[in-house]
Amino acid sequence: MLNFILSRSMQSIPVIFVVITITFFLVRFAPGGPFDDEKSVEPEVKAALEAQYRLDQPLFSQYAAYLGDLAQGDLGPSFKYPGRSVNELIATGFPVTAELGLYAILIALCIGGISGVVAALKPNTAQDYVPMSLAMLGICMPTFLLGPLLILVFGIWLEWLPVSGWGDLPGDKILPSFTLGAAYAAYVARLSRGGMLEVMSQDYIRTARAKGLPERVVVLKHGLRGGMIPVVAYLGPAFAGILSGSFVIETIFQIHGLGRFYVQAAFNRDYTMILGCTVFLATLIVVFNLLSDLLAAWMNPRLRSQLGGNQ
Repeated sequence: MLNFILSRSMQSIPVIFVVITITFFLVRFAPGGPFDDEKSVEPEVKAALEAQYRLDQPLFSQYAAYLGDLAQGDLGPSFKYPGRSVNELIATGFPVTAELGLYAILIALCIGGISGVVAALKPNTAQDYVPMSLAMLGICMPTFLLGPLLILVFGIWLEWLPVSGWGDLPGDKILPSFTLGAAYAAYVARLSRGGMLEVMSQDYIRTARAKGLPERVVVLKHGLRGGMIPVVAYLGPAFAGILSGSFVIETIFQIHGLGRFYVQAAFNRDYTMILGCTVFLATLIVVFNLLSDLLAAWMNPRLRSQLGGNQ
């Protein structure tokens, strides 16, 4: 298991390095600069700002300097938030984004997992067709359409829930979290249904039933663990999608999280903020993928024994 973790970690380093390099040069080659919109700034002041942020240096010198700062954990100063570093802005915005993502993944696992298991217990019946049809609808419905639709129904027509913001009240979190988690609940439902159908046809399930065990025990104790392996393996990509999808949700619901900072940085050409968010999110995605692989291996006895033998 330790060798597996070390191997995956070493494989992740080049991936993150490539992401950093591509992002660095893409933002530099994009038209315009971070201070081009400041029309009232004198040329001398603009030149001084570019010198302060090392934008007057050759491109590869800027790249080398950025890698040196990054190696020390310094993501640099923000161009559009004077006196504030990218590290500070990420520390401010990420807790909100993380909370939104956590609620979304919990909604996806609860709704999708239960729907998939229920559908798998009676395949090719109404109990199967109804949740799977809803899952297909959830997959086809984009968040930028679902969000305004939920705002219109529950926020404006029924006036049950607030339409924007991220406050301390539970009601403030329902619409954004459900909008973000709905599509992933649909994927989880289909994966859990497929996993349960495969597991429930195995010999050890038939043996458990032959012993006279109640169906509830067969499903929850023997079937659920193996049936959820595809869902656990999907958690890594799901976390990645939720982190990137939160940018749209935060814009729709006016939530001041990391996604808002990222979108504003793109419009403002805040190079260091774009790079800092990209590096931070890429690292999180790599970590989440590793954790989901480890959890899936732990739930699979054969794979767990193989990894245990490679220590």
